[in-house]
Amino acid sequence: MSNAGQPQRSTGSKIVRFALVGLVNTGIDLTAFFLLLKLAVPALAANVGAWFVAVLFSFVANRFWSFERDPDIRLHHSFLRFVSLGALISLGVSSLSIAALAGAIGVWPAKIVGVVVAAVLNFLAARWSIEGRLVR
Repeated sequence: MSNAGQPQRSTGSKIVRFALVGLVNTGIDLTAFFLLLKLAVPALAANVGAWFVAVLFSFVANRFWSFERDPDIRLHHSFLRFVSLGALISLGVSSLSIAALAGAIGVWPAKIVGVVVAAVLNFLAARWSIEGRLVR
């Protein structure tokens, strides 16, 4: 990976930036989820719709602010990696959480559990899809 001309950020800096993007992204996800529920969209369908809106923001923000881009990974390949691994992790984890826990703890607590569990997995997936690496 060649990052000539790009300042190298520490892993700590990337985590902080990723967390800030994640906080905004979570707000976008929860707002879209709330609005879709208000429109009487079933919870799992609302989760997919909210995920789609949030994943678009997350990719752009993480690609241009959180991580250094690997110039050898084309934009559409980076997006496909991001969606297929990182975003599907969050969609899968949050949907599974809603399906498994909503009856016992409610839709909102189940959604929050899914968001929290997916955060760590998404950091690794985003780093791989944008920088082309998991560690270092």
